[in-house]
Amino acid sequence: MSQQLKKGVLEMCVLTLLSNKDSYGYEIFQEVNSILTISESTIYPILRRFVKSYYCETYVVVANEGKPPRKYFKLTNLGISRCTSIVEEYRKFNDKIDIMLNKYWKEEQYE
Repeated sequence: MSQQLKKGVLEMCVLTLLSNKDSYGYEIFQEVNSILTISESTIYPILRRFVKSYYCETYVVVANEGKPPRKYFKLTNLGISRCTSIVEEYRKFNDKIDIMLNKYWKEEQYE
């Protein structure tokens, strides 16, 4: 998948993951990476931007002995609204692209 397409959907993917459950950065990276193949350093700037934009709040969970505490990210009401909005926008956009592809793309032309 092209980098431009990934960049276009990454915010939505992270918001969607957080809408399901609170998560820490590496866990979010693993989930997104299993589908989109990204670098770990891609996630953290997005999470910082979400906190700065009040889409997320953070809290720290103390781990078991010998493990460092983890910073968890939790969607705020504003983050839930943003997630809902971006998913609706994506679905409308995707429906329009599907119409275009179904109308004009003839795969057998290129076989």
